[in-house]
Amino acid sequence: MMTAKDEAVPEEKHRQPYTRSAGGADPRIGLALGGGGARGLAHIHVLEELDALGIRPTVIAGSSIGALVGAGYAAGMSGAEIRDYAIGAFGRKVETLKRVFQVRPTRVGETVSGNFHLGQFNIENILAAFLPKRLHSRFEELEVPLLVTATDYYGHRACILKDGDLLSALAASAAVPALFAPVRRDGTLFIDGGICSPVPFDLFGDSVDIVIAVDVVGSPRRSGKSPSSIDLLFGATQLMMQSITAGKLERRPPDIMLRPAIDRFRVLDFARVDQVLDESRNVRLDLREALLRLRPELVADRIVERLSAQH
Repeated sequence: MMTAKDEAVPEEKHRQPYTRSAGGADPRIGLALGGGGARGLAHIHVLEELDALGIRPTVIAGSSIGALVGAGYAAGMSGAEIRDYAIGAFGRKVETLKRVFQVRPTRVGETVSGNFHLGQFNIENILAAFLPKRLHSRFEELEVPLLVTATDYYGHRACILKDGDLLSALAASAAVPALFAPVRRDGTLFIDGGICSPVPFDLFGDSVDIVIAVDVVGSPRRSGKSPSSIDLLFGATQLMMQSITAGKLERRPPDIMLRPAIDRFRVLDFARVDQVLDESRNVRLDLREALLRLRPELVADRIVERLSAQH
């Protein structure tokens, strides 16, 4: 439920109140998790590697699936706990279909209006059925500050949701057109945050010392047959999101940009959670090596400690 305090901040006006860390202190880290549907399950590897190194982000920004994964992490779940939950939620096909069936549009009029009507699933109901019960109900209860991107449909701009009701904000960020109905939050109609901000690494400004961004948009892949209409729709969206990210990279790139091996997976391949995790696991090594190049003093001792603990 919305309150008078819930606020959507236009992206261009957003500023975080953090200051840069003092000399000798661990650097402040901003973690940006991008959108990409089921491909975003690869974010879990990044969280697990940060956990293994004992590194905790100062602030997390997320778009679409990145906002969902980021919310779990900001609530205090470990990467391993999020992995276990994802496998439990999506790894059993019958159970997954049962949950979806329970929140389907119930009236013919909700699904059909002359011709087949796309985008009738209520994303808030879907998330309520699938998100962990331990997820907090409000931003203010999170252990780590979370910035959620959503696109103001009529305002033609990206907005940052960072206070008030958490579920409606996550729903707004994940309201993929043609799949889900848009979300009305505090009088504003929102659609998928990835439309305007596919990888929200540019929200931190000078408030952090290191920005780690994870891009799971992917690219359309060739196959032996012509793409379906829905594949063309999602593929065109991928190309648009890539173009937006390329422009942002030219202006102010993150310190670390990670791109897991997820191209062959489709937006709705959540039932292939085990395969997504298996094929994207090398992103953990990519993150470790990038941190070693960037801040060896931050990572080297932690790696030695971890290896010593294993023997």
